Amino acid sequence: MALSLQSSSTIPPRLRFSGEFLGLNSSSEPTFRSLSFTSHLRSPSLTSFEGTRLVKSRVVSVVVREHIGLDPMELDISLSHRVNSVKPSKTVAITDQATALAQAGVPVIRLAAGEPDFDTPAPIAEAGINAIREGYTRYTPNAGNMDLRRAICHKLKEENEISYTPDQVLVSNGAKQSIHQALLAVCSPGDEVIIPAPFWVSYPEMARLADATPVILPTSLSENFLLDPKLLESKLTEKSRLLILCSPSNPTGSVYPKRLLEEIAQVVAKHPRLLVLSDEIYEHIIYAPATHTSFASLPGMWERTLTVNGFSKAFAMTGWRLGYLAGPKHFVAACGKIQSQFTSGASSISQKAAVAALGMGYAGGEAVSTMVKAFRERRDFLVKSLGELEGVKISEPQGAFYLFLDFSFYYGTDARGFGKIENSESLCRYLLDKGQVALVPGSAFGDDSCIRISYAESLTTLEAAVERIKKAIISLRPAVPV
Repeated sequence: MALSLQSSSTIPPRLRFSGEFLGLNSSSEPTFRSLSFTSHLRSPSLTSFEGTRLVKSRVVSVVVREHIGLDPMELDISLSHRVNSVKPSKTVAITDQATALAQAGVPVIRLAAGEPDFDTPAPIAEAGINAIREGYTRYTPNAGNMDLRRAICHKLKEENEISYTPDQVLVSNGAKQSIHQALLAVCSPGDEVIIPAPFWVSYPEMARLADATPVILPTSLSENFLLDPKLLESKLTEKSRLLILCSPSNPTGSVYPKRLLEEIAQVVAKHPRLLVLSDEIYEHIIYAPATHTSFASLPGMWERTLTVNGFSKAFAMTGWRLGYLAGPKHFVAACGKIQSQFTSGASSISQKAAVAALGMGYAGGEAVSTMVKAFRERRDFLVKSLGELEGVKISEPQGAFYLFLDFSFYYGTDARGFGKIENSESLCRYLLDKGQVALVPGSAFGDDSCIRISYAESLTTLEAAVERIKKAIISLRPAVPV
């Protein structure tokens, strides 16, 4: 039989349908032709569905049971425990909010995102353009092109004093993917991931996605936000699986000196299950006399270190989405297995551009050193200018392009027309509302006493931002004299 149906008014209003009902099949499931759904659910993934073939679906049968004498049922729209355990990125949220305000005509100065304001150097861009012109636009091997992996091995040997072969390198769609895959590959449910705070916002959430438990170890501004080896030793257990180190650091700009890394390595060596993920994405953005040391180059650490790096920061290639992991073949192959089911190989065009980037000279050559010189000038300006504010504490960054300032002196104050400044989040909302400057609260990085300023903007922009911040802050008065 054929019968044209419209959804009954007694069907829950979240889901409506219409179509031609052809009857029940041998399994007592309703069958339709030209079935049409319209949903009023908020989820953008379920807005409409059109079927032009015979449609047979258990989901459909749930909706239409009322028409064949059965009780209606609710659609299960629950989410997995993994996604429910993950917090959204505050840096992304604030950046999106600031962007929306700017698009609406509000003159917001955006200092939230960690993205260089420089264009990708010309030799890199030309290599990418040539790759397109020459038809280099097809899939690449899952682990990355051999010429790029060889270039990465050469770079790591010459600049970092660590030796790898191409089968010990995995090229991915950004260092973020490299880190996430590493956690998925080495962590099991119940394992602990040791993360010094302040930390990059994604580390704890990636640990949770891997069914591991993030263990946060606090550091202090007075010690330049560097991990105390004694604290690390006191917190390690048989469940400790991975220690994450980031040097130069996001969000603090701190750089681990070689001596301190050697002390940490001595602690790590006592624990056979403990691996180290060394995030070195900012290695070239470093200010003398500070120097970068790769953790894998320390005695006895190569076998247990996963080194992550990429091209986004030093080479101003954020949109090219390219990073890499280097480590013992056993671990890299496991990460490659995950990548083969996630995304497969990274962009062929980006990989050709990356080869050109690594060919620009030691540490990126003149193009990178020019950017670093500008970053240093901006850092010096911000340290001097914001250091003039009453009660603000600063640890001068030795690398990256972030300033992590302690503004807790102003917590507890009442801001006219805004309300009480209770913590880093409310302070950042106040500065966005009253000063029209977008910054990131330190709570996103595990230290609520601070806020993060990205100085990956022109000096002129930073000068205007400082003027606005000072004007907004000076109008506040601390709740308790210090």
